[in-house]
Amino acid sequence: MHCSIELMDLTRKLEILADAAKYDASCASSGAARKDSRDGKGIGSTGGMGICHSYTPDGRCVSLLKVLLTNACLYDCHYCINRRSSNVQRARFTPEEVVRLTLDFYKRNYIEGLFLSSGIVRSADYTMEQVIEVARQLREVHHFRGYIHLKTIPEASQALIDEAGRYADRISINIELPSQQSLDRLAPEKNLTNTKQAMQGIRQRIDENLEAKKEARQIVNRPRVKAPAFATGQSTQMIVGADDSSDALVLHRADELYREVRLRRVYYSGFSPIPEPSVLLPIKPPPLVREHRLYQADWLLRFYGFDVGELLPKEDPNLDLDLDPKLAWALRNRAVFPVDINRASQELLWRIPGLGTVNVARILAARRWSSLTLADLQRMRVNLKKVQPFIIAADHRPRIALLESPNLRQHFLPGPRQLELNFRAAPPVTPADAVMALSGQL
Repeated sequence: MHCSIELMDLTRKLEILADAAKYDASCASSGAARKDSRDGKGIGSTGGMGICHSYTPDGRCVSLLKVLLTNACLYDCHYCINRRSSNVQRARFTPEEVVRLTLDFYKRNYIEGLFLSSGIVRSADYTMEQVIEVARQLREVHHFRGYIHLKTIPEASQALIDEAGRYADRISINIELPSQQSLDRLAPEKNLTNTKQAMQGIRQRIDENLEAKKEARQIVNRPRVKAPAFATGQSTQMIVGADDSSDALVLHRADELYREVRLRRVYYSGFSPIPEPSVLLPIKPPPLVREHRLYQADWLLRFYGFDVGELLPKEDPNLDLDLDPKLAWALRNRAVFPVDINRASQELLWRIPGLGTVNVARILAARRWSSLTLADLQRMRVNLKKVQPFIIAADHRPRIALLESPNLRQHFLPGPRQLELNFRAAPPVTPADAVMALSGQL
């Protein structure tokens, strides 16, 4: 009887705390297709079971149990459903319960690791100690070799953040809003300077660990260490649409963090209206496509040599929702085009709409042997409709009238689509169902 009561209590906790964790996007993989469990199947789906996907440092996509240690919180961030003044049911795991759940899910091949975050209870240091205790037990007591991602608290002591990094594969601190003015208005307990200082401390520890490993390899052969001595990277999340920050401000902050603390990833999470919202919040969420455009622009900053000023000039600080950022840049800078794909540098080829880094590498390799034609690009699966107005090939030269036409933008806009009816789907499998399955009740 006692065991049944304990199980039901754990089930209810998992329902509450897995659902509360879904608002944190800093472990979700943008490269993984969203899957659901509407048909009652699909272990490791991204919907409804508290299981998400993330990338390991070596590029593998792994399924993670994504939960909060507790959704109780001392802070009163207006955009957060778990804020102090929110009227939601509270729950709290003990470290031992999270360890038990992680191991049970792992042994049944549901997951490959754990993503753990928490609301702040008692103090930042106390909460951080509880989060660390979960990772410590998994690593040292149960010799867990799976992936662990820990959400750290910037107000916690540097010693505790360092300890979290010794157990985790990746750690993250959410910056959440791009300016101190927005934080003062919507999250008065949070400080941008403290967050950046904590990120700098993590970066320093990562660099020290990498240097120590490099020196050790040069001096003596050591046995392979399965668990890293310190996390291999850090990430963060910014909420989009909760304040009036422009896309330019969001991307300037992201670019600053990439340069100064070498973040692995900035995740952009569109603001989602919450029950009993604050009067300071917008009534409607931002368009979903805005989040998508920010990810595209982020990619151009990191891998294509663009800077924020090029993508978002001062007179237009928000991204075009109808066109991808590279195409929008090309239409504003038509004097750069057309570009001869048989002669242009790699950096210039990267700026042609419709060409990614993979196809540019193919073009550079192929043109060493012959001049490339449109048919060659087609064999490379290049979108000819998008690239033709901007390139010169061996058998193609665009009409200048088209390139200079004020109606060129209309050429790339998506056509009208017929409205679709949305039917109610069956409810997804819940975390409670997952726990009951583990216990043999289903």
